[in-house]
Amino acid sequence: MSEDPSRKRLGRGLAALIGEIDRPAEPEKAAALADGKVPIEFVSPNPRNPRRHFGEAELTDLAQSIREHGIVQPVVVRPSPQHQGHYEIIAGERRWRAAQRAGLIEIPVIVRDVSDRTALELAIIENVQRADLNPIEEALGYEQLIEEHSYSQADLGQVIGKSRSHVANTLRLLKLPDAIRDLVVDGSLSAGHARTLVTAEDPTGLARRIIEEGLSVRQAEALAQAPAAPVRESRSSGPAEKDADTLALEKLLTDTIGMKVAIAHKERGGELRIAYKTLDQLDELCRKLKL
Repeated sequence: MSEDPSRKRLGRGLAALIGEIDRPAEPEKAAALADGKVPIEFVSPNPRNPRRHFGEAELTDLAQSIREHGIVQPVVVRPSPQHQGHYEIIAGERRWRAAQRAGLIEIPVIVRDVSDRTALELAIIENVQRADLNPIEEALGYEQLIEEHSYSQADLGQVIGKSRSHVANTLRLLKLPDAIRDLVVDGSLSAGHARTLVTAEDPTGLARRIIEEGLSVRQAEALAQAPAAPVRESRSSGPAEKDADTLALEKLLTDTIGMKVAIAHKERGGELRIAYKTLDQLDELCRKLKL
């Protein structure tokens, strides 16, 4: 992807954007604004904002603060693509919602004329820096940038100020069933717990056990990586016991690659399982297989 000159500035986050407030406004924008404020009904939320959940108690507290002290930090907006003279929020939707509850007639804004891509970047950057996004919202925002604007994971990490592995781990959460995603959204499961469920044979059952028993992430990882029940030779026979040669081969492979290896013989062929604990281990395994 070609290098955008604004990307380094974006990488520093919302502060870089707000830091330009002392620039003189363009004449047409100056005419539309009354000393940096606009009527609150002229401002609307961005439908592409990755943040979807706003806590009631949080909004109530912020509305009370705004009644007493006003909005300390302006809402960052851009001209509305649909309605002339109106504005779409880039960053600050929570402040806008609380200002409505507080009964404000107008709000302070910073106007920036940016593209859909840049608006989405800035929305994600602000929310990630403030830790306002839950892990699923963050993952959906990353996915949106990748699918709609052809970002690689490395490019995305550079723009939002996160490592590639953080981006990759966050995106893995989107592989989870909707029921487990909901548990992450409402805080019943942490992102660390949720990532252990991605490769689990029964993610829903393990999620229930994590919550009911208060398991740590390490305990959840161990359960998720536990080998499946031994392969049965037939319906009437008991679990197939591994011979000494198979056990020795498992140990040899485990020692060689540094990851747990399990071998299960079947009537025809068999199955070899490799359990990895981190994405770094998976990357190392892929590297070794390519040699």
